[in-house]
Amino acid sequence: MDTFKQTLLETIADLHETPSGAYNIRANGALDARNTTENIDIVTKTDRPGIDIIIKPGTKGESVHIPVVITKTGLSDLVYNDFYIGEDADVVIVAGCGIHNTGDEESRHDGIHTFYVGKNAKLKYVEKHYGEGDGNGENVMNPTTIIDLAEGASMEMETVQIKGLNSSDRKTEAVLADHAQLIIRESIMTHGKQTANTAFTVELNGEESSAHVVSRSVAKDESSQIFLAKMNGNAACNGRSECDAIIMDQARVSAIPEINANDVNASLIHEAAIGKIAGEQLIKLMTLGLTQKEAEEQIINGFLK
Repeated sequence: MDTFKQTLLETIADLHETPSGAYNIRANGALDARNTTENIDIVTKTDRPGIDIIIKPGTKGESVHIPVVITKTGLSDLVYNDFYIGEDADVVIVAGCGIHNTGDEESRHDGIHTFYVGKNAKLKYVEKHYGEGDGNGENVMNPTTIIDLAEGASMEMETVQIKGLNSSDRKTEAVLADHAQLIIRESIMTHGKQTANTAFTVELNGEESSAHVVSRSVAKDESSQIFLAKMNGNAACNGRSECDAIIMDQARVSAIPEINANDVNASLIHEAAIGKIAGEQLIKLMTLGLTQKEAEEQIINGFLK
């Protein structure tokens, strides 16, 4: 594997070598490497681009890595990945996409990931996005995540936009059954004239279901971000969405909440805060010997963790 691909894999999936367990590495629109295990199968779709990841019921302590890397300018890559997590399983899935674009054309990846999480199963899903390159071509990513949580199922999702993406349009839709739990943590950094749009829609259909959506973002220079969070409480449930953003320079950030209680026992909360870095935080760090730029970077790194 060439240096650019290896660097991207280290950045988006923490892969410094071939991972143990199941994995599917996609490079420049084609399969690059794959491994399956006794409990986890990966099958190439025959009707459209993408894969099916099938995890047997009761599987514990295993992981799946499914990173995508693009190093060709002008490539537009679209995949449909479906995940079937069996009942009582407890697994980790690490995804993500990295683009290295040194040309003048747009390089783009659109990934539609659908998760069917079985009864009482637990899933941790980590997805990172990153772009780089010294050309004039843009890096574009538009991830879509569709989540179906069965009775008693739980999913923890961490999604990170590191840097280097000219635009991203992120959509997440989730439906929760009885006693299902969903936690989503999003971190986004934009700079230059980049744009990042995020839209969450959560349907709390089950009795005692719960969802907690947290977005933390930093917008620099002339970049812009939009955060939309729609949560529908259709039963006796608990839902909470939070948007916390730091705005700098001439950037723009919008937070648009929508919570709908369609059951008398639905409890829904939305919180949003957008503001600049507090002056006292900068002063405190600068008294320790940091420059203003170094102090800002320290605050931002801590904020996005």
